Amino acid sequence: MSTTRTTAAPRLQSLALAWPPHVLRQEDVAANGAEMFATTHGGFERLAPIYRNALIETRHSCVPIEWYLKPHSFSERNDLFLENAVTVLAEAAGKALDQAGLEAGDIDAIVAVCTTGIATPALDARLMQAMPFRPDVRRLPIFGLGCAGGVVGLARAADLARAHPDERVLLLVVELCALTFRAQDRSKSNLVATALFGDGAAAAVISCRDDATGPALGASREHTWPDTLDVMGWDVADDGLKVVFSSDIPTLVQNDFRPVAMDFLAAEGLTPADIGGFVCHPGGAKVIDALEACFELSKGALTHTRAVLRDHGNMSAATVLFVLKAMLDDGAKGPLLLTTLGPGFTAGLMLVHA
Repeated sequence: MSTTRTTAAPRLQSLALAWPPHVLRQEDVAANGAEMFATTHGGFERLAPIYRNALIETRHSCVPIEWYLKPHSFSERNDLFLENAVTVLAEAAGKALDQAGLEAGDIDAIVAVCTTGIATPALDARLMQAMPFRPDVRRLPIFGLGCAGGVVGLARAADLARAHPDERVLLLVVELCALTFRAQDRSKSNLVATALFGDGAAAAVISCRDDATGPALGASREHTWPDTLDVMGWDVADDGLKVVFSSDIPTLVQNDFRPVAMDFLAAEGLTPADIGGFVCHPGGAKVIDALEACFELSKGALTHTRAVLRDHGNMSAATVLFVLKAMLDDGAKGPLLLTTLGPGFTAGLMLVHA
């Protein structure tokens, strides 16, 4: 006679954030953009609305603003990425462990998400040299998810916790998007990137253990649309990663994302009216508008999403976890719907029961 063990839902025991020290104020970035892009795209006056309409006031960067005005090699960028990614991850991880009342040696598995630099050995292995994790900790580094990585990484960490219910999983997410700006690239996408991207990290402890407390991590889903590889991602250039994103993203969100999200909710017996809060990755101001339309919310309803964009910009995978923390800190209740969109072109969705 066999018995089946019922595993408790994974719990989000802690969630912590970190960012590098340099502050990029949008007016300063726009002033530098005026100098850099004045002779392209019809002059800076035609470009200035990109900075204003981004609805961003500040972002954070691992290098000062002067660094962006000069050319840099791929190897120089990646060296800065490796140094700063580990530093900011260590801060986020330390905060998450402290919040959960744990030590590094209590962690059994690490899921590390990043798409803005090349790290072999991976960032989790490098962090193990800076923090006293056990040598037998299981490692799952994930590359290439881009902005979708916050939700998909959280889902993978929850899956690991379900598979090993007596263990604790540490999720690490870091993106140093601003390092990818290439001063000599006069493309529209690179210009938009100067108005949008920032750096940040998040860390979370997830467990199904009996002593685990915190919001329950529920169902998740991904959806990858066919023939959409050119919507978002990187091209590799001699001097670094060249940003690729389509101007059609807000339209794709409004027209194609809604049925995917509705189908996911219906499979869980839910409708948008049942959702206590929408935790949406702020890809940009127009994307937020499209998400509000997608979920039939009033314009401006995604207040926490808009606030994170205003204060931190788009930090790729880390950003949705900034929104989640803001909403949890603000007392959000009921099922929360996390949504992200990233290279693939892929949607990530997840329920968190606060």
